[in-house]
Amino acid sequence: MSSSREADGCGRSEQACAYALQALPAGEVAEFEAHLASCLHCVREVDALAPLLDTFGDWPSDVQRPARSLKRRLAVRIAQETGGEPVLPATSQWKEPDWKEVAPGISCKLLSTDAVKHVVSMLVRLAPDTEYPPHRHSGIEELHLLDGELWIDDRKLYPGDYNRAEPGTSDKRVWSETGCTCVLITSTEDLLG
Repeated sequence: MSSSREADGCGRSEQACAYALQALPAGEVAEFEAHLASCLHCVREVDALAPLLDTFGDWPSDVQRPARSLKRRLAVRIAQETGGEPVLPATSQWKEPDWKEVAPGISCKLLSTDAVKHVVSMLVRLAPDTEYPPHRHSGIEELHLLDGELWIDDRKLYPGDYNRAEPGTSDKRVWSETGCTCVLITSTEDLLG
């Protein structure tokens, strides 16, 4: 008979699922990512969930976000069954960020900022025939191209491509002939020019 740890590989399958769903508590992400670097079982678990998670975007929004009335009915029912008071979920305060033009032909939608780590996550949109200023990376820069084509120096990226730049490296020329949209995670201390 095998133990539950053997059936679960390293015993962190639940954490791998939460990580893949981006539901892992923020305080556990860095530690779990370090674990991922050395655990093939968890890497396989996260990779196996990716195709399934990609289909969620095609689901109707009412399935992803149940109506407040359903949440209220569930809270009342749970309270009745447990003999407690209904605990209603907090009303979401999140608002979709707006696109802002930060330079001619360059628009950004800020997703998150970590002032302590000097990291920003954003969507960046370049209009056709637009160049992003040359810059030196103060921290790790990660770019995921969503649509269009993007040149970074002599490398041409296509939708789905990923580019990682290490601290201290520079991008001399970044431009798009077609226009493009990407997810960019970078340092707020990068040096432009």
